[in-house]
Amino acid sequence: MQRAPRPRIRWVSPRRSPVPSTSPNPEVLSVGRALPATVADQETLIAALSAHWGEAHFNTGRLAELHRATGVARRHLALPLEAYPRLGGFGEANAAYARAGAELGEAAVRDALERAGLAPSDVGHLFYVTVTGVATPSLDARLVNRMALPRSVKRTPIFGLGCLAGAAGLARASDALRAFPDEVAVLLSVELCSLTLQRDDASMANVIATGLFGDGAAAVVLGGGARPATARPRGPEVVATASVLYPDTEWVMGWEVVDGGFKVLLSSKVPDVIAANLGADVDRFLGAHGLDRGRIRHWVAHTGGPKVLEAVGGALGLPRAALERSWRSLHDIGNLSSASVLFVLGDLLDSGEARPGDLGLLAAMGPGFAAELVLLRW
Repeated sequence: MQRAPRPRIRWVSPRRSPVPSTSPNPEVLSVGRALPATVADQETLIAALSAHWGEAHFNTGRLAELHRATGVARRHLALPLEAYPRLGGFGEANAAYARAGAELGEAAVRDALERAGLAPSDVGHLFYVTVTGVATPSLDARLVNRMALPRSVKRTPIFGLGCLAGAAGLARASDALRAFPDEVAVLLSVELCSLTLQRDDASMANVIATGLFGDGAAAVVLGGGARPATARPRGPEVVATASVLYPDTEWVMGWEVVDGGFKVLLSSKVPDVIAANLGADVDRFLGAHGLDRGRIRHWVAHTGGPKVLEAVGGALGLPRAALERSWRSLHDIGNLSSASVLFVLGDLLDSGEARPGDLGLLAAMGPGFAAELVLLRW
């Protein structure tokens, strides 16, 4: 049963990240990305899922309509398409997550370190975010062994933040570097959304998810503000961050853990919550630092889906062009959960468009329901 929408959420002032003069701002040095080799266009996926769910008398015409409405042209998949029907249950899917996730995560971290001109031995902190698989030891521990990271590396695996974890991980990594300003931190996101598919669930939420989410990994290398400058182009500083949790909105988005694994919870009210709150949240965050929206040149938004991006643009009074990178990423690779906003950030860095003094705002929303905001300065 659909729950009734909640009243307007009250604002709880975000705890601002301290920026004392003795602790210079951490800097984003690079963003690395990795995508699985298997690529399937939307029409191929529509055909495969229609053949499966058509046997259960699901309206396959409606499935095709919903998939095409996502604005996603293709997705990268952790496994070949024909391998998914052979997965026997959650255990086999999760084992595939561990295998493929370690390979993809390593590729993303190596790409990021190479772009930053650093070696695995330079890494002092490793933050790992995911919501599509579980492992103990977590995948970050496996990467320490695979990549010969320092035995002293400080690991922080984070599970359950969903789509906002890329932004939250960036914030938590920058927090650590304020305490250790001469060190290097790596944030890694690995999301293999295709391995969470519930084949017996023909609910609207699951059907939409199968048309929207893809697989990928992203890694961000951050350097503490006390590290010596290099000849490489400067990345943005993390000036401040904010976390906003909307009370009593757990029902908006998340997982229901069932015998078959992770069953998606995805309310149609997600855009409404964003539209009702994000504008005021951003204004309060920026105002706390003597800024307003007009000062932001670069907007880095999570690629939640067409209705989410429309809600973000509407709440912030932005033209579609301001979020063009997010729209393009959604079209090209789909929603990669926590990795998505990091892919958009990487695209911005690669473009070379940012100039010294430019300000950017990175924003993502996800289970809680919650928002994470990160203020960047070039």
